[in-house]
Amino acid sequence: MNRMKMNRIFAALLCLPLLVSLADAAAQPKRVLRIIAFGAHPDDAEFQLGGCAIKWAQLGHKVKLVSVTNGDIGHWKMAGGPLAKRRTAESKEAAKRMGVESLVLDIHDGEIMPTLANRKTIARLIREWQADLVFTHRPHDYHPDHRNAGLLIRDAAFMVGVPFYVPDTPPVKRNPVFMYFPDRFTRPYPFQADIAISIDDVFDKKVHALDALESQVYEGGANGSAQTLIQRKAHDPVARKEILKASWAGRNGRIADRFRESLVKWYGPEKGKAVKTAEAFEVCEYGRRPSEAELRTLFPFFKK
Repeated sequence: MNRMKMNRIFAALLCLPLLVSLADAAAQPKRVLRIIAFGAHPDDAEFQLGGCAIKWAQLGHKVKLVSVTNGDIGHWKMAGGPLAKRRTAESKEAAKRMGVESLVLDIHDGEIMPTLANRKTIARLIREWQADLVFTHRPHDYHPDHRNAGLLIRDAAFMVGVPFYVPDTPPVKRNPVFMYFPDRFTRPYPFQADIAISIDDVFDKKVHALDALESQVYEGGANGSAQTLIQRKAHDPVARKEILKASWAGRNGRIADRFRESLVKWYGPEKGKAVKTAEAFEVCEYGRRPSEAELRTLFPFFKK
């Protein structure tokens, strides 16, 4: 055997441990993230993080959207049981289009209270899901349901890890990271975008999911009227969806512009400045406080 062949064999043997290590790493199952988001009504979570929900689902992670109320007064023309059933079905269809799970609790719209019983319900849901990430409203909001939902989730942040609190449901193995949806309220302090995510790549899919929430996006919900049906072309499936797309391009576009600095931080100047539509979130002061490295793990959307 000549010297050249011997060198090749020797080099191959040196590389063998590395190849085995890479093969073992590839064979290891990736960590599946578990995300749960609590909106006050059957549209809030879909509106606030529908794009990110789709992105997580596409990567094989598990997402659950929970409405703390059944939305039974959230319409200008109908209410009660029929509306609750309708909005539950809409939320379920939107979740199906996103590739996530949904749950609507049977609490009357406009009547969320931060009671012990409700806090225990929230704690059980977070525990059952074994959540890594929990989202909700900030407890500073125009709508009492938003405020009280935020208080319930925030007050459950510590209790989800206490073994003998709701002992019928095993505690979380590790305290989740709790995060807030964005808003424009400034007292006692304004929303701060700790992370902003481009949803340009899934924007059309988000619009398609929101299209399922007909009672809200086309009929106007509690603030709608017969005029709303005309303005939003509610009876024309094609035209109304184009109007919906334009509306949300504006809404998520304004979030991108408002939190451009955060987008640049996470994506770099070139990509961050080019983002057209985005969703943004603030880390809650309760729960686990993640490092930047952990946030990149929890939001695995940044290409290296």
